[in-house]
Amino acid sequence: MTGGVLIRKNAISPRRGKFIVLEGPDGCGKTTQARRLVAYLKRRGKKVLLIREPGGTRLGGKIRRILLDPANGEMSMEAELLLYMASRCQIVCEIIVPALKKGVNVVCDRFLLSSIVYQGCAGGLDIGTLETIGRFAVGGLEPDCSIVLSLPFKTAMERRGVRPDRIEARSRTFHRKVLRGYLEMAARHPKKTHVVESTGTINEVQQEIRAIVDKTIK
Repeated sequence: MTGGVLIRKNAISPRRGKFIVLEGPDGCGKTTQARRLVAYLKRRGKKVLLIREPGGTRLGGKIRRILLDPANGEMSMEAELLLYMASRCQIVCEIIVPALKKGVNVVCDRFLLSSIVYQGCAGGLDIGTLETIGRFAVGGLEPDCSIVLSLPFKTAMERRGVRPDRIEARSRTFHRKVLRGYLEMAARHPKKTHVVESTGTINEVQQEIRAIVDKTIK
C-alpha cells in the first residue's frame, strides 16, 4: 500500500527503459514534436516506442472515440475522468510497462498530468482525489521526464482544427484554465517537469526538447 492506495507491483518494479511524456494544451504541437523526438532517438540507436493518450490499445481506441465524440456532450466530468483513467490503466498494463521492462524507451503523447489539468484545474474536480485515482490507475508509474509545451492563449485558439472534438470545443474560459493549470502543476514538480515555449519554429522547439531528453536517455 502507498498512501492508502493499492499499487500494482508490475508497474513499479525495476525497469530499464525511460518513460518520457510530452504534455500541453490543445494546439501546442506536442504530437508533431513527439514524432520528431522519436525519430531523433532512433537515429541515436535507441529502442523507442511512441504512444498517445487516450488510446494506444484496442480497448483504449474505443474509449477515445467515446471521449472525443461531440455527440457525447452530456458526459459528466466525473465520467470523463474515469474513462480517461480506464484507457490509461490499459495502456500502462498492456504496452508501457512491458516495453520499459524490455529496455525500450517510451515517448507518450499525454499522461496523468493531462487529467490533473483538464478534469482538475479546468474541470473543477478535486485534485487530491484525482491524484489518488490516478496513482491507482497507473500502478504508481511516473514519467522519468515530463515536458510541457506552453504557448499564448490566442495562439492556442488559432491552432485548433476547423472541426474541434468534444474537448477542444469547450469554452475559452475552460481552455484558459488549462493553460494556467499546466504552468501551476509544472511549478509544483520542477525537478521532473520542464516547460518549453512552443512559440518558436518546429526545429527550435525540437532542439530544446532534445536537450532535455538527452539528459534522461544517455
